Amino acid sequence: MAKVSRVRTAVLALLLCAQAGFGFSVAGQQESTCEANGSLYYVGEWYFLDSDHCTQCECTVEGSACARTECTSLPAACIHVSHYPTDCCPRCEKIGCEYRGVVYELGQNFQPSECEQCTCDSDGIARCLVADCAPPPCVNPVYQPGKCCPECKEGPNCYVDASRGQVIPAGEPIWVDSCTKCRCHDGQDAGYWEGNRLATCSRLKNCKPEQPSAQQN
Repeated sequence: MAKVSRVRTAVLALLLCAQAGFGFSVAGQQESTCEANGSLYYVGEWYFLDSDHCTQCECTVEGSACARTECTSLPAACIHVSHYPTDCCPRCEKIGCEYRGVVYELGQNFQPSECEQCTCDSDGIARCLVADCAPPPCVNPVYQPGKCCPECKEGPNCYVDASRGQVIPAGEPIWVDSCTKCRCHDGQDAGYWEGNRLATCSRLKNCKPEQPSAQQN
């Protein structure tokens, strides 16, 4: 009889130990969470802070582990940048060159005016060559459509004097009246058109210019 009593006591003790061990296991399983953005996140979940879209966090058993995202540099030729509220980093929407309000593609050659030849380089800068026009050898140059430099349609010429009332062609000396002979500077003179818009004139001594005769009715 004593033996049966001891067996029952042992079985009861095993049951109590099993129950005690199960309770410890349940008590030890404490599931961790992280609170942010007004929400709860479980261990292993990733999230961005609402207050800073560039900061990303991971919920760990020790709490939130956060790091700030580093934005990559935008292309040098970026001419249109967008900033979206939900994005951490700015976006490049278009690359190219902007020159005088006009957008050109990378590598594109263009002519914004008759005197300019430009190229849109890979760094987004439009580099231009401007024609260097020589001073026209005339006082009445004309700009032709599609051409950069002015042309002397009437040939080289100059003013007779500072009054600029009379123009004579370049080349041989010309009698501008009966006493005065003038000559324009031309290509035979060094620096002939560097500001030389007036003719060189000589006047006969003691000469009185002839007066034009009155027209007869």
